[in-house]
Amino acid sequence: MPGYLYHAGATAMCPHAGQISAVPAASRVMLGGQPATTASDSYPIAGCVFNINGAPHPCVKVNWLQPAARVKLSGKPAVLNTSSGLCAAADQAPQGSPVVTSTQVRVKAI
Repeated sequence: MPGYLYHAGATAMCPHAGQISAVPAASRVMLGGQPATTASDSYPIAGCVFNINGAPHPCVKVNWLQPAARVKLSGKPAVLNTSSGLCAAADQAPQGSPVVTSTQVRVKAI
């Protein structure tokens, strides 16, 4: 699935409006001064307000399920703005798909 490479400066959120941050482990590829990200990097979520019956159950991280198939960064699959993933709570319960709101638009994987 084609899409633009996701980088550390991109903005994304969980389905409950929590902000997703990309924390690249080590990237040699820079996009607009920001490191490109891979599926194995950390994607913590802050500010998720999801609750179940009044008890907080926020999203805390993103697990990318379908990163780029043919584009790899240091041998690891790159994340694209079109990649599919699941936001997860601390107990690993799936909470919904992340929504990428903006990313760089110069480097596209086809």
